[in-house]
Amino acid sequence: MKPLILSIEDDAQMASLLKTLFEISEYPMIQARNGKEALRLFLSEKPDLDGKEIIRKIREFAQTPILVLSARSEDTDKIEALDLGADDYLTKPFSVEELLARIRVISRRMEQSGVIPAQTIFVNGGLEIHYEEQEVYLDHKRLHLTPLEYRLIVLFSKNPGKVLTRNYITKQIWNSTFESDMSNLRVYMTMLRKKLDHRFIETNFGVGYKMVREENCG
Repeated sequence: MKPLILSIEDDAQMASLLKTLFEISEYPMIQARNGKEALRLFLSEKPDLDGKEIIRKIREFAQTPILVLSARSEDTDKIEALDLGADDYLTKPFSVEELLARIRVISRRMEQSGVIPAQTIFVNGGLEIHYEEQEVYLDHKRLHLTPLEYRLIVLFSKNPGKVLTRNYITKQIWNSTFESDMSNLRVYMTMLRKKLDHRFIETNFGVGYKMVREENCG
């Protein structure tokens, strides 16, 4: 069963386009013109996917996946949305194929969310990842990571010491290699490395990223 989508769009032309797109793709959907209306619909309809200005309010009581569609392409806008709890960020104009691909990835991730890795805790020096609780600790202090940052660090923890190319990472995280994925990945990795105090993950310029072992770890 395809997820119910809550679309929040104040531009009538774009709202009509999204409505047609989701109907053709057989995604059930409801539409809102602003954040206030969207929050009311969210509480009454319980959609499986939504996006933007109400991110903070929704994150206070729900972990529903949020995909932001925005005309703003600046890194600061992406960082703000992701810090608030968005799962993904797509800049307008975007292709129909890319939007549907990202929705399919989110849908698959929702279906697989109950799967717990065989290894329950990963330790690398001062870094701990508790897979069952989906929590990350740095020097015994819990890190507040966005859902996407968490998926990234889990991917690196499953491949310590290996250089993961940008193409490989975007394929694993979004199941695609769109040019916008490459741009977004740079933003996400900058945020993640900053939260890790620039430890554990090295940048291999022109190639990708690698998780390194911290000295004196067990």
